[in-house]
Amino acid sequence: MKHTRYRLGLAAVTAVLVTGAGGLVSASASAAAGCSVTYTVTSQWSGGFGADVTVKNLGDPVDGWRLTWSFVAGQTVSQIWNGAVTQSGAQVTVADAGYNAGIPTGGSAAFGFNGTWTTTNPVPTSFALNGVTCTGSVTPTTGGPAPTTTAPPTTPAPTTPPPTTPPPTTGPWPPSSTFTNPVLWQDFADIDIIRVGDAYYYSASTMHYSPGAPILRSYDLVNWEFVGHSVPNLDFESNNYNLTGGRAYVKGIWASAFNYRPSNKTFYWIGCTEFNRTYVYTATSVEGPWQKRSRINNCYYDAGLLVDDNDTMYVAYGSTNISVAQLSADGLSQVRAQQVWTSPSNIGYIEGARFYKRNGYYYIWLTKPANGQYVLRSRSPFGPYETKEVLLNLPGPIQGEPGSVPHQGGIVQTQNGDWYYMAFIDAYPGGRIPTLAPITWNADWPVLQTVNGRWGASYPYPNVPRPPRQVKPMIGADTFTGPTLGPQWEWNHNPDNTRWSANNGLRLQTATVTNDLYQARNTLTHRIQGPSSTATIELDHSAMANGDRAGLALLRDSSAWIGLRRDNGTTRVVMTNGLTMNSSWQTTGTGAEQASAAVSGSRIWLRVNADVRPGAGRQARFSYSTDGTNFVGLGPAFTLNHAWQFFMAYRFAMFNYATQALGGAVTVRKFDLTTP
Repeated sequence: MKHTRYRLGLAAVTAVLVTGAGGLVSASASAAAGCSVTYTVTSQWSGGFGADVTVKNLGDPVDGWRLTWSFVAGQTVSQIWNGAVTQSGAQVTVADAGYNAGIPTGGSAAFGFNGTWTTTNPVPTSFALNGVTCTGSVTPTTGGPAPTTTAPPTTPAPTTPPPTTPPPTTGPWPPSSTFTNPVLWQDFADIDIIRVGDAYYYSASTMHYSPGAPILRSYDLVNWEFVGHSVPNLDFESNNYNLTGGRAYVKGIWASAFNYRPSNKTFYWIGCTEFNRTYVYTATSVEGPWQKRSRINNCYYDAGLLVDDNDTMYVAYGSTNISVAQLSADGLSQVRAQQVWTSPSNIGYIEGARFYKRNGYYYIWLTKPANGQYVLRSRSPFGPYETKEVLLNLPGPIQGEPGSVPHQGGIVQTQNGDWYYMAFIDAYPGGRIPTLAPITWNADWPVLQTVNGRWGASYPYPNVPRPPRQVKPMIGADTFTGPTLGPQWEWNHNPDNTRWSANNGLRLQTATVTNDLYQARNTLTHRIQGPSSTATIELDHSAMANGDRAGLALLRDSSAWIGLRRDNGTTRVVMTNGLTMNSSWQTTGTGAEQASAAVSGSRIWLRVNADVRPGAGRQARFSYSTDGTNFVGLGPAFTLNHAWQFFMAYRFAMFNYATQALGGAVTVRKFDLTTP
């Protein structure tokens, strides 16, 4: 628990258009030298369509690219990801997004977009890369999903291409020949992953955010959705988790264990807090309700939970000195515990245990943060164990970040008997993001499958059954129809539930009198979608009181925000930076106003765009609008802190606090997370 680059799909795809007879044909434009382009209509509905484009460089390496083509039937590009688009009439130009500017000889770059059409939607047949025409014949083939007959949900385009949409429930399966890493560009660290029937579940750490221990679900290991949380409230016997009398930054939920027990059809979550106690939560459905069932007065640090063939439950845990505990029949207390292995000096510090059984062997999966992975094997849960290296200093799928070695996480077996390893890579300021690779077995030892000596940017798509439905997008709009919040939301520490409500908007009453955002209760956070994304809120501020501060922040140990200040009956929109904490997570700076503007009326739109590609110097920009359409930049760009010590990544955060007296309120009418 002590402790990723973007992926480009290299698989060839075909362009698809709708024929008059309702069938599908494809078109591929290529050139003998220079470049080839493949263009896929991934979905189509009345008046709109989605498309993926892959350009392959057949000439000299390029550092910065521009792809041009013409639409012949009046189509327009309305939204794009992994590129920047300009369109003048029929002529379309898509430039690189910065992080994907380099294309080596034989390499590819990919982007996707949503567009509009009127009478027909023919596929472009001519493209040019940096002025070099990609020409060639059009070869009709069959491919791609059938067009839809109704418009898709009104959410923004998905953001981690390819694949750029949830897997289809009709048409070819799998939806593509490969998947690309990272499979999900959001901060979900300390992974535990299991399969129950045809569904895969993913648990992660959240530290001081509440509810904690989020659960994701997938049907193909590639496309994921929010489901719920194992810990509904940070009920850990300390008011620090309520931001009353203290604070619990970087405490709370670290790497924890998550598993399913078939005998009683129950999910278990087990986690140690503050190095001295372990809590057990259970539920019969991942959606909940989850209940705290017991406290064990032993720290199962970085725990992995195994339900053995005979229904006995074991926990592997520890750092450097690894122990195994046997739990009681109900899984709520400890029967015995024994140290089973000590890391030798040539390996050093080790943690992050996961516990498995296969072919009569017990396996403890361990990480050397943040650059190695090892596995222990024994015929008994209590050892003796032998050791094997899984990976060490293996380059990850994100080029240019040599420190981003995939590590920790867990392994899972598919319905068809294949095995996969879901690790995470350090990708600050965007956090620790998941990346997937297949595992094979040799003499009952797991062997990671690599590509050209590194964790692959793409692998063959998992051979799993077709999903029963599409998963819900990980981004999009929320109008807070109430009365509860969706599982994508987490508060900074436990909220005061008497001072917020959701019903046709999120009403945030001031819950704290302070001048310190880090001390303010009821700050609601959402993960940032990488490699860059934009959060926009529509804020009704008619009920603000004098001294109140409300807005949208980029929240971490170095923070900034755009929002409203109401003082002496006057409301201004301001951009503030310089909010900081020290290494003990105590506030060292409450912020300094950098720019402001007078506002009138009762409604304002606030926007933050964040570039969370891994590395130093990434920036965020702030803007506002009085009509929801025309946005005005406010204040300087804010440089994000990319150090790992805070562990949690930057988040978008909505807040409202008082500096004089409680009583004021604001209502967030809409939150929208879009890319790029």
